[in-house]
Amino acid sequence: MLNLTDYGFIPSMMPENAEGIPARVTAVYKERYELVCEYGYVFGRLKSSVYYLNGSEIFPITGDFVLINYNPNGDSQIIKTLERKSFFSRRDPLPGKGEQAIVANFDYVFIMQSLNHDFNIRRMERYITLVLQSGAIPVIVLTKADLTDDFSEQMLAAQKIAPGIGVYAISTKTGYGMDALADYMKPGKTIVFLGSSGVGKSSLVNTLAGREIMAVGDIRENDSKGRHTTTHRQLFMLQNGVMIIDTPGLRELGMWDVSSGLGEAFSDVESYFGRCKFRNCRHQNEPGCAVREAIEKGELSRQRWESYLKLKQEAEYTEDKIMYLRKKQEWHKNISKRNKNMKKNGKVKL
Repeated sequence: MLNLTDYGFIPSMMPENAEGIPARVTAVYKERYELVCEYGYVFGRLKSSVYYLNGSEIFPITGDFVLINYNPNGDSQIIKTLERKSFFSRRDPLPGKGEQAIVANFDYVFIMQSLNHDFNIRRMERYITLVLQSGAIPVIVLTKADLTDDFSEQMLAAQKIAPGIGVYAISTKTGYGMDALADYMKPGKTIVFLGSSGVGKSSLVNTLAGREIMAVGDIRENDSKGRHTTTHRQLFMLQNGVMIIDTPGLRELGMWDVSSGLGEAFSDVESYFGRCKFRNCRHQNEPGCAVREAIEKGELSRQRWESYLKLKQEAEYTEDKIMYLRKKQEWHKNISKRNKNMKKNGKVKL
């Protein structure tokens, strides 16, 4: 029998008086889920009364631990989503959809950009902010080091906006820098690969696995963009016990809830806030503004400050939306609860 602890499961995750057996979601195919449990790899579907009718459970995503009613002769039934230790989400690109869940229960996130046309500091700041909010440890991985003679400028730029975060340049073709990633390759740990299409996520999966388990797409020469070879989020177990979740390239990365991640990602910016002459300084034209002085002296770049303001504005807009959605969800729960009580009371009368 397979031991789910090898897949990161901790027995304390099990709620008291829980029914079913634990499993981990390794992929999601619309309404069908690929799972791994003590019986090996199986498929499952959500229990409608729990997930759709009363909405008491969070819909599982790749990386989630769930409880299932195991069925040896067909699809098992997913009956509960267990509490997450980490969770990555973004604002759904489709208008009015709210939050889009990406992956759950991971330890590290490799924020991947290639050292050619894909390198983008502003996008990197977005990734860092969302990853710090998720509860995991971000790692900057700059791929395709073999395509440039000198990448010191990109390395310095990344290190400057990611204090305390590991920044590594690698090449899966030559093997350059691969040894530096060994510290993250620990059995039982889960690593998420995030980045645009064509940065080399699938190539890195294959290199770490020592065999080709992911299709690798061609790169357009004019802009170094790649085709989406990863079409869904997939969890892989490597021979050394490390788990990797590869994700499709994210074209848009809108802010959702970054109440703590923004402050961590821009701690260098927010460190000036307490130094202003006035407590209610808006960091615009007020005298004695520490932020303005830092920009004028070159201690803080204007681009960094403007990037912080842009992400903060997005976060504030999202925060208002979150409050609205929470109130709406609470309203629906209260209606559901009232309907249940009415049915219960009706049965008592009979």
